[in-house]
Amino acid sequence: MAADPAAAPGPAGARALYHAVADAGSLGRFGEEIEAGNPSGWPGYEEQLRWARNAAGAQHAVTTGVATVAGEPCVIVGFDFSFLGGSLGVAEGARIARAFAVATAKRLPIVCVAASGGSRMQEGTSALVQMQVVAAAIAGARQAGIPHIAVAGDPTTGGVWSSLVAGADVLIGVPGARVSFSGSRTRPAGADPESADYLADGKWARGSVDVLSPAHRLRGEVAAIVRLLSPQSRGDIPDGAPLPAWPAGPDGEGSPGEGGPGEGASGEGGPGEGGPGEGTPGEGTPGEGTPGEGTPGEGGPGEDAWAQVIGARSPRRARADRWLAGYFEQTFDIRGDRCGGVDAGLRCGFGRRDGGTIAYIAQTGQRTTPAGFRTATRLLALATRLGRPVLTLIDTPGAAAAPSDEAAGVGTAIAELFIAVASCQVPITSVVIGEGVSGGALALASPTDLWMARDGYLAVTAPELAASILKLPADEVPQVAARLRLTPAELMSRGIIRGIVRPPAASAG
Repeated sequence: MAADPAAAPGPAGARALYHAVADAGSLGRFGEEIEAGNPSGWPGYEEQLRWARNAAGAQHAVTTGVATVAGEPCVIVGFDFSFLGGSLGVAEGARIARAFAVATAKRLPIVCVAASGGSRMQEGTSALVQMQVVAAAIAGARQAGIPHIAVAGDPTTGGVWSSLVAGADVLIGVPGARVSFSGSRTRPAGADPESADYLADGKWARGSVDVLSPAHRLRGEVAAIVRLLSPQSRGDIPDGAPLPAWPAGPDGEGSPGEGGPGEGASGEGGPGEGGPGEGTPGEGTPGEGTPGEGTPGEGGPGEDAWAQVIGARSPRRARADRWLAGYFEQTFDIRGDRCGGVDAGLRCGFGRRDGGTIAYIAQTGQRTTPAGFRTATRLLALATRLGRPVLTLIDTPGAAAAPSDEAAGVGTAIAELFIAVASCQVPITSVVIGEGVSGGALALASPTDLWMARDGYLAVTAPELAASILKLPADEVPQVAARLRLTPAELMSRGIIRGIVRPPAASAG
């Protein structure tokens, strides 16, 4: 938590990094009147402050104000390393708290651009407790639905990293920046100073940083996130995420987004068109999900369930990337569980659709790891705070089950995601777009608004595993698949799913 006097300014040099983020001439400062004292009576501290003000051309190590980033309005908190190592003292804590209060009052996102060694030694414990001041300011903004974006410059260590920056909703790191709780003079003896674990790159690799961006690209990266999350631009979507259309491509007909939301789906109306339980599953014209009619997998109960499973496993089938590309005009992925883990087979983030921002969680056909389930839980918490509806795309052969996954707490991670979905205060729309195997799939499913793509299935476990559990021979796997009643028509007939998403040509009957 101490400011690191051994850390030299990063690549931004004498010019503070926040100037690379805020539009030139846009910053309207506030908080300049806040005075720095000498709470510990540190000898010569007043002279050090005078020297720092002259060196940095600033009143404090932190500058606060209202600014624009590529034209997007926000509140900026910018650190200047040339002012006593960008250290956090009482005056800086007061300015940060003021910034969060202004952001809340003006309904603007807050962007914190750090270059700091941590807490200021000369102010002793009075500087240390500024971590609590910062935490209270963040808590107030979270309760008000204000997004908090942070940039970790070089260096970002100690109490600034472990309160203001690491607590951000979205975190951008500058490649090569020193980002860690411990500074270079407070690490254990023998610690490798070149270890990636002390750098932004290592934090990104282990899921504590969402994006790596060089300084010259920061403005564009921050602006894209602000545009998606700001109360000024994220839009109002009261009825939940619209049902996605069948994606375009070699295995499907039509183009993404053809027709209105929900077109190409059979069964009940789309999200917001009647609550679960309204209408009769399969109602409509022939070919719109009536059992016994339509394409394979949508016929009578038990019709060729094994073929349904094989089709869901086809490498030609559209995966989540194509569904998301057809659904959103712009997307931004968050990365990692903030606990040291990343699941490359799961996408979580926010996207723009028809002027509004929707959150998404999408499995990409891989087994989901404990880090993936925790990242999904993180996304749901963030979507709830920001009042964003959620779209989940389900496609997995199941949860990862290696010894390392058990050691990482896969069962606990699944349980916490189930609870997060059950208690979520924003609407969740879910579509099984491929394989939906066991709790690793169901954990992402809305209990009240679950749909299925024509090629999907949902089962208590894979048919091969069910046969093994029941000690049945391998040649009985197709019959086991039929008995699991896993096809879209079977699931709709029992009220487990609301309807089936199909290509536009198929929905035309």
